[in-house]
Amino acid sequence: MALRNELFGTTRDGREARLLTLTNADGLRACVTNYGATLVAMHAPDAGGTWADITLGFDDVEGYESDRNQHFGATTGRVANRIADGRFTLDGRAYQLPRNRPPHHIHGGHRNFAKVLWEMEADAEQNTVRCRYTSPDGEEGYPGTLVTTVIYALNNANELSIDYHATTDAATLVNLTNHAYWNLSGQDSVLGHVLTLNAGHYTPSGEALIPTGRILPVSETPLDFRQPRPLGKAIDALRDTPAGGYDHNYVVQGPPGTLRPVARLMDPVSGRVMEVRTTERAVQLYTGNNLHGQVGKQGNTYAPFGGVCLETQNFPDAPNHDTFPSIELRPGATYRQTTVHRFSSA
Repeated sequence: MALRNELFGTTRDGREARLLTLTNADGLRACVTNYGATLVAMHAPDAGGTWADITLGFDDVEGYESDRNQHFGATTGRVANRIADGRFTLDGRAYQLPRNRPPHHIHGGHRNFAKVLWEMEADAEQNTVRCRYTSPDGEEGYPGTLVTTVIYALNNANELSIDYHATTDAATLVNLTNHAYWNLSGQDSVLGHVLTLNAGHYTPSGEALIPTGRILPVSETPLDFRQPRPLGKAIDALRDTPAGGYDHNYVVQGPPGTLRPVARLMDPVSGRVMEVRTTERAVQLYTGNNLHGQVGKQGNTYAPFGGVCLETQNFPDAPNHDTFPSIELRPGATYRQTTVHRFSSA
C-alpha cells in the first residue's frame, strides 16, 4: 500500500486544495481531494491488464469550482437529492431552503458539501483518507451544527469503501451520498454497460423529479434491472419523460443498516466489473442525461450518457412524505452509513 499527497490547485478565495492518492497491493489507485471530500479518480485494470481512470472529473480544483462541474465524485449534502419547494417542517417549525433547482432544492443548496474545503488527513497504515467538515447552524437554511466525517479506504481485496458519520447539536436533516460518475470503459457512452440492481421497487416521480410518495414495483417497466440488462436497452422509453433517461430512486432489497448487495455494473468491452454494497435504503440510478459536452480530465469530453451514478442514499423528498423513512437526526444520535465498491474483471 502507498500514499501520495500533492497540491491540487488554489481555490478562488486563495486556499490550498490537496489531492491524496491511495494505492493497494494490486496497484488500484483512488484519488481524493479535500474540496468537496471528492473522489477525483479511480484507476483499475481491464481483463487484459490495461489501466484506465473509470470516473469523470477534472485535473485540478479549478474544474471543480467551475460551472462545468455536475457534482462529479463529490460528497453530497446536507441532504442529497430533492426537497420539494425547498420546504420542510421539523418539530412544528417550518424551514425554507434555497431553491437552487427552481422551484425546488437539490443536493444541499448553493453552498453544499461539494463546494467547501474539508479538513483532510491520511493514515498510510490503514490506507485511508479521513475528511471532516463542520456545517454551522443555519447554513443553507438547515438547523443545527452538523459535524460530518467521510472516510475513504482502499483495501487489498480491491474494495473502495466510503464510511459516513455525522452528529448534530439540534434536530436537523441528513441524507448523504457520493456522486461519482462511473464509466468502466474510461470514456464514451455507458449505455452498453450491463447493470443488475437488487431492487424490486422504486419511488415514482412527477414533474421536476419530485416523488409522488408512492412505492411501486419495477416489473414490466423499463426500470427493471433485477436481471442483467444493458443500460441502453430500454432507455428510449424514458427519453421524453422529465428524467430524459434514468434518474430514478430504487428501494434496495434487504434490511436497512446491513451491508448488502445493491448493484453490479459490467462493461462488456473492457471486462471491468464494479459491485456495490450498501447499508442504505435506496440507490439513485442516473445515466448522466444532463451532461452537455463539458471538457474534463485530460481533455476528455463528457457527453450525455457519458457516466452512470449509483448514489446510495435515503429516499428523495423524505421529510415531505409520511410514508417515507425519516432522515431526521437528533442530538445524541449518530448518522452512519457505509457503501463499498469492489472492482474486478469479467
